[in-house]
Amino acid sequence: MTTTNNEPRRTDVDKAFLDNATYRSLGEQQLSEREERFEKTRRTTGLVLAPLVTAVFYFLPLGLDAQQQTLAAVLLGVIVLWVTEPVPIPIGGFIGVGAIVLLGVASADDALAPFGSSTVFTFIGAFILAQAMLKHGVAKRFAMFILDLPGVGTSTARVVIAFGAITALLSGFVSNTATVAMLLPTAIGLLTVIAKLLQSRDLVAPDFDPLRLRVGVALMLMLAYGASVGGLLTPVGSPPNLIGRGLIEEATGETVTFLDWMLLAFPVCTLMFVALALVLLLLNKPELKRLDGVEEWVDAERAQLGAMSRAEKNTLVAFVVTVTLWITPGVVALVAGADSSAYATVSGRLDEGIVAVLGASLLFLLPTDWGSREFTLRWSDAARIDWGTVVLFGTGIIFGSLLESTGLAETIGQGSYDALGLGSTLAITVFAVILAILVSETTSNTASAAVVVPIIIPIAVAAGINPFVPALAATFAASFGFMLPVSTPQNAIVYGSGVVPITKMIRSGASFDVLGAILIVLLLPSMVALLGLGG
Repeated sequence: MTTTNNEPRRTDVDKAFLDNATYRSLGEQQLSEREERFEKTRRTTGLVLAPLVTAVFYFLPLGLDAQQQTLAAVLLGVIVLWVTEPVPIPIGGFIGVGAIVLLGVASADDALAPFGSSTVFTFIGAFILAQAMLKHGVAKRFAMFILDLPGVGTSTARVVIAFGAITALLSGFVSNTATVAMLLPTAIGLLTVIAKLLQSRDLVAPDFDPLRLRVGVALMLMLAYGASVGGLLTPVGSPPNLIGRGLIEEATGETVTFLDWMLLAFPVCTLMFVALALVLLLLNKPELKRLDGVEEWVDAERAQLGAMSRAEKNTLVAFVVTVTLWITPGVVALVAGADSSAYATVSGRLDEGIVAVLGASLLFLLPTDWGSREFTLRWSDAARIDWGTVVLFGTGIIFGSLLESTGLAETIGQGSYDALGLGSTLAITVFAVILAILVSETTSNTASAAVVVPIIIPIAVAAGINPFVPALAATFAASFGFMLPVSTPQNAIVYGSGVVPITKMIRSGASFDVLGAILIVLLLPSMVALLGLGG
């Protein structure tokens, strides 16, 4: 974009992040010639490859149940659309949903029912809260606080790592989705500050695109992946933990206490976090390594922000109420136990989706000017959230539920086991990890645990092996699946920032999938033996 006198227009960084979009056509992006050629080839290939893959798999004589084979064919075609983006990613999901109904995999009512999932409402409420935090400057204040931490604000790598550590620790006690939703505005605030530093030092073109910075990819993926790693720290950190633990206790009769789980998970999570930091910072090298003079910058920005406005205070009230309600079930689990009736009641009533929409509703009830009936947020502000991400994850949930209900996931697992003929603890553990990660790439981590752990336990028993280690490995691996926005809600939330291109998510996610799988296979059996579990 240029002005009439051919001088490049100076990018308004704040506006760029407030008006972000996950999917932008080639004409809306600033690409080099090489990037533009790659994007054109990728998107054109998808137009041809998606229907071809679907048709070929649909007609292959695989001996599968007709419903399962049709679902697999459509899902493969949709994955091609998601990866190559010939159409906006949410539209790829819509095409797949239409296809499964037209081809008789499910009725329209059954197919569309998952759009009422609590997770979808978590997205809506969280995105509205984030919009208010960005509009009124609360996110920027949080970002300034992190940059002002001793020893952190002088290096982009330290900023990314410190932010990831905060995310991981929080997600051990707050749901991964809620943690990412809570910290997303701060991540955008941090990226805004870094983008302005780059701009002020003329290290980028005047009309640069702040949504295409490598440091932005590293920071956003650290938020999403850090939450998944931290979610493994406690039994209540992520739903797959509770599902897997319950199934393991039922199958083996051995109780895994809250403390046992934390002692088991802490060293695994610590090494995973180190691996995550290395992967993200090597694959997405920040444009600026040193943040020299950031202290002065932060002081100047804080002075410019001045005292908190009524709108900021209202936004903070809504945020604190939401976070408090999100944290409450974890606190109850610590005090009364994750198996207590108190935890079951509180976690059921303080559902994270309901909490998110109630918290967002406060923004339309807390006034900034009662005389003119002006409130903290207008609907026109809320309407600007990325509804495409909401649609995308809704379609992802649909395919996940159908993988389970049609029995396709179980067929894949059992068929793989029969073909491989696994007979040792190590072999079954490796199989469990790989299967859980593959399933979680195309469905939620909760569905992955619910599908894969019940497959692994009877396989281990049939082989005469204690199912404790393989089932626990499958439980941990179910929280993986980092390659696509639909793999986990936290992936979808950061994708909704518009900062992470699908190609960068796939590259970084695949690398961490492999490293994480290796760490689970190597470390988990050792920790189980060290703690005397699984006997």
